[in-house]
Formats: sequence, structure tokens, C-alpha cells
Amino acid sequence: MKRTMLFIAAAATSASACAGLAAAEPSSGETWSGDGRVEFRECPKCDKRIRIDLGANKAYVNLSRLEGAGREQMAARAARLLDAAKIPPAADVKIRPLMGWSSWNTFGVDISEELILETARAMATNGLKDAGYTYVNIDDGFFWGHGEDGILRFHPKRFPNGMKPVVDGIHALGLKAGIYSDAGADTCGSMWGGSGKDGKDTGGIGGGLYGHDAADCKLHFNDLGFDFIKVDYCGGKRLKLDEKTRYTEIADAIKATGRTDVRLNLCRWAFPGTWAADIAESWRTTGDIRANWTSVKKLIAENLYLSAYAKPGHYNDMDMLEAGQYSGSMKTVFGGHGDTGLSETEETTHFGMWCMMSSPLLIGCDVRTMPATTKALVTNPYLLAVNQNDLGCQAYVAQRDGETYVLVKDADTRFGASRYVALYNASDEAREIEVRSDALDLGGTVDAFDLVEMADVGCFTGHVFVKLAPHASKFYRFDASRRIERKVYEAECAYLADYQELRDALKAGTAFPDRREDASGGMIVRNLGNRATNDLAWREVKIDAEGEYVLSIDCCSPDEREFFLTIDEGEPRRLAVKGGERISTVEEAVRLSPGMHTVRLANASASMPDIDKLTIRRE
Repeated sequence: MKRTMLFIAAAATSASACAGLAAAEPSSGETWSGDGRVEFRECPKCDKRIRIDLGANKAYVNLSRLEGAGREQMAARAARLLDAAKIPPAADVKIRPLMGWSSWNTFGVDISEELILETARAMATNGLKDAGYTYVNIDDGFFWGHGEDGILRFHPKRFPNGMKPVVDGIHALGLKAGIYSDAGADTCGSMWGGSGKDGKDTGGIGGGLYGHDAADCKLHFNDLGFDFIKVDYCGGKRLKLDEKTRYTEIADAIKATGRTDVRLNLCRWAFPGTWAADIAESWRTTGDIRANWTSVKKLIAENLYLSAYAKPGHYNDMDMLEAGQYSGSMKTVFGGHGDTGLSETEETTHFGMWCMMSSPLLIGCDVRTMPATTKALVTNPYLLAVNQNDLGCQAYVAQRDGETYVLVKDADTRFGASRYVALYNASDEAREIEVRSDALDLGGTVDAFDLVEMADVGCFTGHVFVKLAPHASKFYRFDASRRIERKVYEAECAYLADYQELRDALKAGTAFPDRREDASGGMIVRNLGNRATNDLAWREVKIDAEGEYVLSIDCCSPDEREFFLTIDEGEPRRLAVKGGERISTVEEAVRLSPGMHTVRLANASASMPDIDKLTIRRE
């Protein structure tokens, strides 16, 4: 096998590795496009084919690295890459993951009118607003309970003028205002993390939504004009409330205000259930983030197999960003909570993976003093384009080898030949990853653009090897000659209708992905069956040409079990697997038409085998 090494996987912090291309002398002063945005240069020392300089609105093509490509072909690619930095307006304000800032990670309950408005002014003038960070979210710490009249009161020292001047000040800057509450009677800050400069914070005792849904929602969204609300669950858990019922009540109260633009975030610290997408734009899937690598790695792991539950306007929330919190220069009130900080390499992985997984992007550091390297990272338009588009796709795991992963999602169009790709090394040692184009559903020659370095780094056919430092990631846009038909669909990337993480899955009787090292991708889905909804479905099986196909399902079971395969709305087909420790394959011949299909596995009355993957091949 020919070994191709196209990518030099350094720390992935800036475009400095190919700065020589911009500085090189022009070759006869040539420009390609009529507006002069694309220039040809000779730079034998530079290993990049194209470098983008957004500050100058220029793309530089390296004549020393054309690798057989025509000059016009490479210049046209350079122009397209330059244009790809422009994120088009959203079709709907609520269709994309939310972007903004939140007060909690750095300040906890130690917030004030002055702090919030200073932060908003900084965002409006330091490039964050222009990059799309438009929400200024006030987290816990503004409460002073409910009065005898049932009206929510505000902390007299922190917000002596109430919240109206704060909201109006934020709006005057062209930004959106966000607020916080709890589904129960008491807020998290008042119960667990509320020690501020004034001592133990008690203002959130009795400050939650419970018993005040209608009045608080009218106050927040009609009277004050807030545009977003994060609803925590410390108080709800204390009262042992049912999450689906309680959050639905809150969503209905927001609807009753008549506001249709308010965005709701559910904060239950684990994937709550597929019902969340019916009532909210985002829902927390993790515990609270901390500014250290162990926490970032844990949160990424918790979201690797949730891609089936994201869709336009509805996203898995990986919690707020700890970008800007560097080791040795932390600024946070949570010094005793493991906040040791991140390296620049870890920060790049952190932000890039949040973009790949379409998580809301809420900056948590003090943006008034944000490091220049952090601001460059979080305003990188190529990374933001991965997060901010109308496709609403979360990346899924296409390859796994130990603690290294290759994740992929579509770029410009669904099922197009351009895809975003992340190479992620979660381990504490340097690793080399072999990236296979067929695993990414890409065929022919693949051109690779490094989203962090803003440089075209070459092309490959079939496969390529990439070296990654510990905790490092590389983020690319792959543009292939063609999109090829997908052959393998992993079970852990399928939609499980009853999936939830709030309760023990075995006791609750809900299916879940689990590690199994001899399975494809090292994962398998367990605990399926026993009711109609506890099923597994691949909802986007795309077929290019009509014909006869064989569906092979890899599965295993401790005893003989059966399940039923349904394609779209067709008749169920009974399949059975014999008991045994090893993974075995059952097959079914089917005729499929061109287009999108749903392949569903279910058993409404008995336990199903564990499912590994679906493979599709033509007869």
C-alpha cells in the first residue's frame, strides 16, 4: 500500500507554518481573478498549495505545489475557499446553534449590571458580535426570590436598577439578551455553588419557575424583553419532578407569551430523551464543564454518538466554552473546582469539536480581556461555518482506532462531495491516523483544506496518514471528485426512539450504545426491544440507483432471539439470530428505489439481539 503523508500535524494554532507563501515574491506579479483576490506565488519552502489571508482578502496559490493541477483549476479553488469564509445569513433566527456569552464559567453568582453591560460593549466592539456571537446570557446570581405578590425580585446590590436597563442596554448594541431560571423552586447557585463575594448566595431560594411559570415568563419575555432562557434542574431534582412534564409546562408558558423568537435551553446535565427536541432548541447532554483536559475529553466522549438526535433548530448542548482559560492564567471564581486551564492545543480541540458537533457556542471567559489567540480561534469563519449552517448536522464517528477518531459531516449540501472532517486524538501520546476516503463516503481525488491554518494542504486518493500530538485535533474541509454510496451504517449512530440518560437504562428498559472492542467501531447497541418504541432506525439510508440489494446486519445475543426489519412503511420481515458470544450476520435481500429510506429494527414483545452495524451491498 502506498503511504501518503500530506499533513504536517503541528500544534494547529495558526497559519504561521505557511506564512512564507504570503511573503514570497510574486511570480511575474500574476493575479488570476479580475478583482485581484487570487495571486500566484513561488514558495518552494512552503508545503501548502494555497494560503488564505482574510485580513487582506487574498488567496495565494503556490506554484511550487500544484502537484499536477492546472493553474486555472487551482486558482478557481482558491477563490472558492476565500468565499467559503463568508457565512450566509440564517434562513431563520432559530435554525442554527446559538452563539454568545454566558456569565457562569468565570463569574458564578458574582455578577452585576456593570459587568453585564461592560461585557456586552466589549462583544459589540472586539469582533465577537461581527463573528455571530450575539447573545449575552445572564446566568444565576441575579435573583432575590419572589415577593408576596408572586413577582420575581432582583438582587438589590448586583442589579439595583432592576433588569430592564440591562436588557435595553444589550439590545441597544444590536445584541440579544438571555436569562436563567430553574424548573424547581430553588436555583443551582443558591443550593450548591452559590458562595459569592457577599457570602453564601440565598437570592435564588424561592426564585425558580416552579409555581410561577406564567408570571415569570410574562415578566422575562413580555415586560423585560429577554430573548433566551436556560432552565436548570437543581430545584426540580430536589422536588423530584418529572423532567418531560415539567419542561413541557415551561415551554407552554413561553408560548403563552406570544413570543415565537424566544430560545429555550434545557439543562438537565444528561441527554434527557428524544422528547426534548419537541419543546426546546437545545438541551444539555453533559455535566458541567471545567477548564481542564479531563473535563473536555469527557464531554466530547459523551457526545460522540448523539448525532442522530440533532437536526436544524434542535441541538445537543455540550455546555459553555472554556476557551480562553489557559493553564497559568485562569480567571474564574471556581478555583477549587479543578480549573487548571487548557493548553492552546487542547483549546483548539475543545472549540473545533464543539463546532463539529453543532453545539451551541457560548463563550465563558472574560471577553473584556480575552487572549488574542483565543479570539482568533473562536472567530475563525471556517470553523464557525462548520457550526453555523442550515443543514443542522452533527458530525458522526466514521472511524475509530483506540482513542483516535475520525468524525465527518456534510459541508455545503446534504450528500454532496464536500464534507467537514475532524481527526481527534484523545490519548496522552502522539498517534498516527490512517484516514480512508471510502469511510467518509468520498470517491476519486480528495482536496484537503485545513480550517485552522486556513490553508490547502494537498490532495490524496484512497487514504492518507496524519500525525497528531496528544490531545490534538485537525479540522478539514474535504472536497472530493464525487460522493459515493454509503455501505456501512453503525448502530451507535442510529436513532433510538427511547434513548435517554437520566435513569439506569437497564432498569428503564431503554436501548443504549455500549463499548465492545470486537464490534465495528468498537461500539454496539444493547437493550433493544420489549416494546414498539424501543427500536433502532437508520433514518437516512440513501440509495443512488434502483436495484436488488442485500442488507447484512451484524448482531449478537446470549440466546436465540428475533427481530423485525422494516423499510419505510413496508411490511416487517422476521429475522432471527442464534445465541452465542461471537458477533454473527443475518441477511435479507430487498429491492430498493433511488432516494432516502428508513431501515428500522424492532420487536414489540421480546428482547432483541445487540446490534453492531448494517451493511448494504448490491446484488
